[in-house]
Formats: sequence, structure tokens, C-alpha cells
Amino acid sequence: MIHHLNGKLVEKNPTHIIVECGGVGYFVNISLNTFSKLSNEEHIKVFTYLQVKEDAHTLFGFAERSEREIFKLLLSVSGIGSSTARTMLSSLSPIQVRDAIAHGDVTTIQGVKGIGAKTAQRVILDLRDKVLQVQEMDELSPVSNNTNKEEALSALEVLGFARRQAEKVVDRAISQDASLSVENIIKLALKNL
Repeated sequence: MIHHLNGKLVEKNPTHIIVECGGVGYFVNISLNTFSKLSNEEHIKVFTYLQVKEDAHTLFGFAERSEREIFKLLLSVSGIGSSTARTMLSSLSPIQVRDAIAHGDVTTIQGVKGIGAKTAQRVILDLRDKVLQVQEMDELSPVSNNTNKEEALSALEVLGFARRQAEKVVDRAISQDASLSVENIIKLALKNL
């Protein structure tokens, strides 16, 4: 799979862009959300998803990783194709889509052109648990000089805890005692997670 493209923006339209990388121009389908977030700078980076079918290889581009993850989740629902998923992400922001699914908001999802009541209910039913795992991957944690904190966070992530949740607990532990070892930070965090 092509993970991302980092190159020269040759053409920008509301439905597609052309990105030149290493002398090759890639035709990339985009949502209106991505169109609005892409700057008119010459050099851009877009996250991509390559859809392979019998008759075509279609490349989709996204300004943010979280939008790409929502798109992939939508494609996993029976009855939702790439054009419907792209329309949904053009009508609603990725956060609005995620929140509508998480809260069971059929009306918001049904408000997207081409989605009926049954499809909206299927989207919610199929993705309610999965969509909560899509964090704002584009939001980076503030850079810290505390290597113990970073090691503890990495260990907690490996254990299956969400970074944001773990970070709050670790910060609380460090604020009480900044001289804690990595092991003690992890132990305190595990008690509070």
C-alpha cells in the first residue's frame, strides 16, 4: 500500500489533486475536508489509501491520518463504497463522523447524500466500537525532556492503553514525585488506569 505522498502539488481541485513525486504525477481523489485543509504551497504531504479492484487502482488522499482511518472503517461497512465514504467525509468532518457514530446519531449520518436510514444504522452498529479507537492521531503530545515519562508511556502503549489516557495518569504521577523511576511510574499508572 502507498502510505503517503510527499511531493509537489501540480493541480488542486475540490475532488482531486495531482502530486508529483520523483517525476511521476499521482492522481489522488480527495474529500472537500482535505481540499479545505491543503494549503496552496508547492510542496505537500498527503496520507493515502490505495483501493485495488479488478478494473481499477484508485488512490485516495487525506490531509490527516485520522480522516484516512475513518475512511477505511467506512469502507468496511457493507453497502458503503469509496464514493459514499468520500461524500460522507466531504459533508462532515472526520470528528463529526466519529462522534455521530460513537453517539448513535442516525440523523446526522442519514443527512449525508446517498445514505438511508438502514445504511446509517448499519454504519453505527458495525463501527461504534471500532471508531472509538480512532484517536486524533494528528495531535501530537507536547515534547517533553522527561525520558522516564516517555519510556513509561511507551510501555503502557505496548500493554494496550491509549496514549492520551495513559499520559494523563503518568503526568499526575510525575507531578506528585518527579524523581520516580520508570518502573514506579508504570506501577502507579497501572493502579489508576
